[in-house]
Amino acid sequence: MKPAVTLGDVWNAELDAFLAARIYEFNASATGHADGRALTATVDDARGRRIAAASGHTWGGTCQLTSLWVEESHRRAGLGSALLRAVEDEARRRGCAQVVLLTHDFQAPAFYERHGYRRVGEIDGYPRGHAQLVYAKPIAPTP
Repeated sequence: MKPAVTLGDVWNAELDAFLAARIYEFNASATGHADGRALTATVDDARGRRIAAASGHTWGGTCQLTSLWVEESHRRAGLGSALLRAVEDEARRRGCAQVVLLTHDFQAPAFYERHGYRRVGEIDGYPRGHAQLVYAKPIAPTP
């Protein structure tokens, strides 16, 4: 008898954490790199309200920036640049030689290019009528 597949349509943080752990276990075993660590950076206003944040991880000499967001009313004030510099600095301290990220053509490609990121790939049609862009930036690890 085939096992039943249960589909869902609600974000499931517990399932995401479970999958991330299982995939990390496999990847660490397959590569011998077991140095994976989460990396987060946040900016809160004077009232303690989150107005900007970034998250990702480091693993095997690479930092993957998964998300970077600045509240619309605080954009163009340098917060995104500050977050990006903080992430890059921490990646260097962790011995990373590069930062990689995904963004869409309607999000922030010019922002990343201004900060030295180079487009290394593109997935056309994601989402329909647009493209997902892959960026990388070499960084020198802190000795």
